[in-house]
Amino acid sequence: MRQATPMGKPVVIFPDAVLVVIQYLRPIIKTPVVSRVPSPRPPEFVRIERLGGIRRNLILDRPRIDVECWSDSEEGAADLSAIVRAHVLAMAGKRGSTTVYDVAEVSGPMWLPDNESGQPRYSFAVEFSARGTRLETT
Repeated sequence: MRQATPMGKPVVIFPDAVLVVIQYLRPIIKTPVVSRVPSPRPPEFVRIERLGGIRRNLILDRPRIDVECWSDSEEGAADLSAIVRAHVLAMAGKRGSTTVYDVAEVSGPMWLPDNESGQPRYSFAVEFSARGTRLETT
């Protein structure tokens, strides 16, 4: 039986946008791709974080994702950011059980050294649309 609100509208659940990006990047990028800063910190890693975003309509979510690329040098962080950015911007398509539409950059790469560690880091942000799934009940 399909779930609906008291007003008869369907109940739609959206995928974890951070997990969608992480699962997409891990087989492609040869450095750790995580949602939290690892402890201890590796010399190079990519962090994915959802910064918000909105539900576009009944079936589409539009998450805003921040991508941070750390390395042991400014050049390494810039190079990693360029590679990750290229892949993220090409992410549209079927991703596991999720369909990703129209990836758009909302903030290009910026130099953002980590305040706590001083480790070199570049960051950029994207938005994409992801299709939700109608929630079924048993």
